[in-house]
Amino acid sequence: MTASRPKMQFPGLDAWQSLGLVGRFGAGVAVLYLLIVLVLGFYWSSEPVAFSVRENMEEKLAGAEPVVGAATSAALIRVAETLLDKPGGYLSNDISLPGLYLDNIPNWEFGALVQVRDLARAFRENFSRSQSQSSEDPDLVIVEPQFNMPNDSWMFPASETEYRRGINSMNSYLSRIADPRDQDAQFYARADNLARWLVNVESRLGSLSQRLSASVGQSQMNTDTAGDPSAQQSTSVPGERVVRTPYFQIDDVFYEARGATWALMHFLRAVEVDFDAVLRDKNALVSVRQIIRELEASQRTVYSPFILNGNGFGLFANHSLVMANYISRANAAIIDLRELLNQG
Repeated sequence: MTASRPKMQFPGLDAWQSLGLVGRFGAGVAVLYLLIVLVLGFYWSSEPVAFSVRENMEEKLAGAEPVVGAATSAALIRVAETLLDKPGGYLSNDISLPGLYLDNIPNWEFGALVQVRDLARAFRENFSRSQSQSSEDPDLVIVEPQFNMPNDSWMFPASETEYRRGINSMNSYLSRIADPRDQDAQFYARADNLARWLVNVESRLGSLSQRLSASVGQSQMNTDTAGDPSAQQSTSVPGERVVRTPYFQIDDVFYEARGATWALMHFLRAVEVDFDAVLRDKNALVSVRQIIRELEASQRTVYSPFILNGNGFGLFANHSLVMANYISRANAAIIDLRELLNQG
């Protein structure tokens, strides 16, 4: 019988094998982490669903009797809460994955936040005051500046913290107007108050419509000073120029518009409740419902995984132009609504 030869032993072989095991384990952990990030990113990128304005009002009142202004106040609170409490929370100031690489929902958040800010200002300056010389509501004095804090601050202070304070003050205002013993807190559902807020809404929608339409580039005549022979501006500009949204900002503008119209859709549904008597008196209820219908159409499901940017009448769709169409129609209806409200 022949003796078996002893196995060769190489110094450091066990250490290299251990390093290989560690490397494979680390690679597995990294792959698992990336999968979790991708799944969470997909889940967090889903847009919030619509809610019932009347059911939301009843929930916020917690058994108290509905009063004028409760629906709009509760809608403002719910939209602001949605920004903070939806899947993934508030993403605009995230500095870690997956929020760091997501951009659709942060732009959606900004669009909705702008509408929250405008409505909060309307509460402070118009809805809660009977005339220009009346005192401001102490809760609303806090609400407006809190929602106007920077939207991307992650610390000292965090945006969520400041917005939550605004929500708490808005809840306090809602409780006070629903309390029959508190006569200091009021909501005045008047045609002139509603018309003033709609001026801001009209301006916001007009800007969004132009930015969406510029996805394909368009030549515009300079009408900045048209209609006023004595009008002047700071610097001279060409009589005609081409306006085009940068390619990598097209989906940003689209989702900003989606967020803005989502929030505005709920606010106008609440206005339909609180301003019912005013709208009926002006024969303007159908106008509000038409605006809401256009905004609802802007929230239809986007089945494409990408925001397509086809060129006008080309072969491929242009999601920005479709969105601009709905927003322009809503904006035109708002102009008509304001004219009805301003009539005696």
